[in-house]
Amino acid sequence: TCNSDSEAKAISQAGQVWFPDSAFKTAQAIFDFNREELPLMVLANWRGFSGGMKDMFDQVVKFGASIVDALNEHKQPIMVYLPPMAELRGGSWVVIDPTINPEMMEMYADPSSRGGVLEPEAIVEIKFRAKDIRKTMERLDITMKKLVGELADSHTNEEKARLEQEIKRREEQLAGVYHQVAVQFAELHDTPVRMKEKGTIREVVEWKEARRFFYWRMRRKLLETQLGKQVVEAAGEGKLGHSQRAVMIKRWFTEDHHNTSHLWEDDGQVVDWLERQVDINEKSTSQDSIKLIKRDALLHGLKNVAPELMEDIAIHLAQKMSPEKRADLLEAIGNLLDREDKSVSPSPSNGSEGEGST
Repeated sequence: TCNSDSEAKAISQAGQVWFPDSAFKTAQAIFDFNREELPLMVLANWRGFSGGMKDMFDQVVKFGASIVDALNEHKQPIMVYLPPMAELRGGSWVVIDPTINPEMMEMYADPSSRGGVLEPEAIVEIKFRAKDIRKTMERLDITMKKLVGELADSHTNEEKARLEQEIKRREEQLAGVYHQVAVQFAELHDTPVRMKEKGTIREVVEWKEARRFFYWRMRRKLLETQLGKQVVEAAGEGKLGHSQRAVMIKRWFTEDHHNTSHLWEDDGQVVDWLERQVDINEKSTSQDSIKLIKRDALLHGLKNVAPELMEDIAIHLAQKMSPEKRADLLEAIGNLLDREDKSVSPSPSNGSEGEGST
């Protein structure tokens, strides 16, 4: 960068940290991907945002929020992957959490990666303070348990002082070991297995299988998104939510695979099926269902048309029909009028009774 005196100034920045300039670039890149309708693949390895006074002045919080906005508005699939030995901590976890855009975002992790808002050392500092460590020592360590018992039974001040000094020395001897065990225990909560158990990631994916896995997974999500857009165009904007469309697509797959519905979990098999379903020129379960959805949406729309426009719409539709279809329509209208006449005209029995009474 350059200052006002046009002198070159080198500024060092730590790795695995979002600074205001890098956070801004990240947000802009995501916005550009969405504008060009491109899917997004994120290899996540951040420990948080920079938090110095200068960084706050340079609006690091604003640019971090821009990343959230960009991900929330993204209309294409987003895959977040923690590669081997990677970490995702603090605010960086918050801004790329899949709950920001659950319709499009999925998170995966390598078995050797770690993730969590707080690092193990911070968790121990908060959850396992010195007094808690002391209680654990008194419960588990035989020597500590003996010294505490002797202290409780002591009667002289000299003896109490001596025992307290021995307890203090014992605490100092054990403190390092107990702290390491506590950190290791806290770190177990940041493993991918635990993250999957808590529902924060979708699956644990080894690095050697990542390329093949994400190739099929991304193709599947792109085709599902394409098929979902066809459903939205047929039903109308806002009529069917993402969860409804997902259930619908899964039902169509099950209809085509009565005895092999378990293949729904196989991305390769689903991709082969979806490639046939998104083709509007090919007859398939999905396209047949989409035509029915479109028909129902059009009929529902006609029910809300103003009565004074009905005649114009009927004439326009009749002009668009083939002669055979127009003849069928006229016949159906004639049958409808005949039924209405029969329902309105009085029955002969009612008429004869009226004449007899006069």
